Amino acid sequence: MINPEPNPDWPESWLLSHAYDQQEVFGGKAWPGYTNAYRHRQKATLDLLQEVVPPGARVLDVAAAQGNFTLKLAELGYQMVWNDLRAELAGYVQLKQERGQVEYCPGNVFELGFQAEFDAVIITEIIEHVAHPDEFLGKIGTMVKPGGRIIMTTPNGAHLMNRLPRFSDCADPSVFEAMQFQPNGDGHVFLLWPDEVEALGQKAGLKMEAHTVFTTPWANGRHKTEWVLKRLPVKMIDWLEVLADKLPEKVREKLMIHAATRYRKPF
Repeated sequence: MINPEPNPDWPESWLLSHAYDQQEVFGGKAWPGYTNAYRHRQKATLDLLQEVVPPGARVLDVAAAQGNFTLKLAELGYQMVWNDLRAELAGYVQLKQERGQVEYCPGNVFELGFQAEFDAVIITEIIEHVAHPDEFLGKIGTMVKPGGRIIMTTPNGAHLMNRLPRFSDCADPSVFEAMQFQPNGDGHVFLLWPDEVEALGQKAGLKMEAHTVFTTPWANGRHKTEWVLKRLPVKMIDWLEVLADKLPEKVREKLMIHAATRYRKPF
């Protein structure tokens, strides 16, 4: 993946994407917690996909933004389809593309006419931004071939510091429609709990094959630990994460900040 040299004449969205890229994929050091969280999220996503979907498969990356997952998987031999509402970002992603096959399909993914044609669909850090996650997941399911997979990451609702409502406890999610699709943490509507993740899959006609939680608060720079991360080597942070992964499941569900899920569409 190419790290393009920024140009002051770029659109504002390109400049912002480039700034994020320096933290997410090109070794940024200003916010190591953010960098760690992104690195762990990408690894969890790629692991869940590569375990069951071989290179050569056609994969849709929804709301792919600056295309880091798209480009990484293209380099690994997957036939990638990049999608984002912000059509102008396609040009920025193309600047970064070094090799591999990528088809660029900007726009509202539900208006592009995709019909059960993908071996897998990736939805990373999206579902927490919608007022109707059940409807969203159901629509995504229609784009996957029978036997295909959906890989989803989202903040872990069971995390002990989560203060957002449970989707399953909300009598009328439509009251949150006005705040949908806002960026970053300010736009989170619901943070899904592990039991909700499985229930939403069942409602969408999907089978949950795998679910894992990951990234401790200290690796993410939460609870005023960012200053510590600037002094610890990455290998030590990863070692602490490995130790945390050995904790009992119920403890991990309360401790870990993010979750990754793999669904399978039945034949």
